[in-house]
Amino acid sequence: MGMKSKSKKMMMLLMACIMVLSLAACGGNGNNAAKTENANNTTKTDTNTPSEPAAKPSADEPGWKSDTSPITFDWYLNFAWFPNKWGVDPTSQYVTKKTGVDINFIVPAGNENEKLNTLIASGKLPDFITLGWWEDGVKKMIEGGLVEPLNKLAEEYDPYFFKVADPDKIGWYTQEDGNIYGYPNSSSSPKDYEKYGDTYVSNQTFVVRKDIYEAIGSPDMRTPEGFLAALKAAKEKFPEIDGQPIIPLGLHEFTQTGNDSLEGYLQNFLAIPREKDGKLYDRESDPEYVRWLKTLRQANQDGLLAKDIFIDKRAQMEEKIAQGRYFAMLYQRTDFAAQLGTLYQQDPDKIYIAVDGPANTNLDAPKLNGPSISGWTVTLISKDVKDKDRAIKFLSYLMSEEGQKDLYLGEQGVSYDTIDGKDQFKPEVFDLMNKDRSAFDKQYGSSFTFWMMQDTNITYQWAPQSVEPYKQLEDWTRGKTNSVSEFDLIDPLANSDEGIILGKIKDLRGKTLPKLLMASSEAEFDKIYADYMKKKADLGNDKVVAFQQVKYEENKAKLGM
Repeated sequence: MGMKSKSKKMMMLLMACIMVLSLAACGGNGNNAAKTENANNTTKTDTNTPSEPAAKPSADEPGWKSDTSPITFDWYLNFAWFPNKWGVDPTSQYVTKKTGVDINFIVPAGNENEKLNTLIASGKLPDFITLGWWEDGVKKMIEGGLVEPLNKLAEEYDPYFFKVADPDKIGWYTQEDGNIYGYPNSSSSPKDYEKYGDTYVSNQTFVVRKDIYEAIGSPDMRTPEGFLAALKAAKEKFPEIDGQPIIPLGLHEFTQTGNDSLEGYLQNFLAIPREKDGKLYDRESDPEYVRWLKTLRQANQDGLLAKDIFIDKRAQMEEKIAQGRYFAMLYQRTDFAAQLGTLYQQDPDKIYIAVDGPANTNLDAPKLNGPSISGWTVTLISKDVKDKDRAIKFLSYLMSEEGQKDLYLGEQGVSYDTIDGKDQFKPEVFDLMNKDRSAFDKQYGSSFTFWMMQDTNITYQWAPQSVEPYKQLEDWTRGKTNSVSEFDLIDPLANSDEGIILGKIKDLRGKTLPKLLMASSEAEFDKIYADYMKKKADLGNDKVVAFQQVKYEENKAKLGM
């Protein structure tokens, strides 16, 4: 399904810009835990009987300190692209030296779903499992009784877990049986929005190549007329970029189930509501949305959409972005952060900058997705875990402010130091991070090279100031981000009746979007669109919406909205 690209994008968001995510440090919960720690070692646990703690564990003392003997956990990451190994870099070596815990990552070689389904079918899972919160596998593992309730493990072995966990996140992820099985990373609750909302940034941007945009007079591209005129002017003035044809507009890749740029992104730019009067709203049916799809159809008829955009995958796009061949892109900014850095090194005028893009008839500001309470991934502990005691204690350590600091800043003197009274990355470390992220991961391993439990609200206190060329794109999204937490986790399971219908609708959407853009006339567009909406209804869209509506209302109740 199309979630693979979504998780990949999320990751690039976090990898490339984790350091510049302007989120604020979490007040309250366990934030002073690090300061109140004392060196009293609690009674050493007998390593032969890990399930019998020798002394009653303390809720105030980090449990991991009671046993730092060597242990290796297998940790499954459901992300084929994850390139790093634990123990290669000084940060992971430091954590192992301190806690005794070594990690053996298991990463699928190809299709993530196939690998995960095989593991689930075998009934034998690695010690830790991390996957996207939206993945079917989360429910399958819980329903199959393959994972431990974190709350029960914490009560028995490590009550410190409750000190470092956020009660709102626990509430959000508590299942009908009253247990919580997975804890999220990169999660921000509605309360976090009240505290830090004005500092949150979005990943969704409309960008143009600075030098070309300025050469055609920095036009207003918010209206269909202005948008088409700008693409035309760019193509006429710069038909070729270094001997290759210009690509006037770049979009996320077309997948089997649709196109991110033409769905959520465009709808958010047009500030189309997700609900009206408490009822979920079909954003695809909105006249503003249809008006802009027709604008893109016109662009194609006028020769302003290159064939490339219908077939290129992300790797081809990255290559063309690095060549500066796109004039404009409705695209996720952190997906091209590495290429943007390269362009900036070559010529600071040939970079991409964020500008106001497609807007609705009232020219309202966009409503972009900000961080949500669901976060990005969830981490679970399997029933087959080799040591329940050490596993929950290590998880609590990673969630605590101390663990966050260790994985974000790394070891003092190696990747960070106290400079001007503030704990921060050493200048040469920060420089490498901005120039070559993959080299940085292997050389230092900090700044959440290992992001499984990252909490950006805690690490904001150590985050460096954003630098150009990334800062301009980020700043453009400030004040335009919204929490969409209540709309998370509302889709049916893929193998349920409603899930099967939703799968068919997504496949239909994937086939329809290119046809709408390639329609030879507006009349043909109208016919394809009407046909799509009818087929969607015939497939049973009402059943899916009814299911989602119930979930949406449950979410609002959970969030106290």
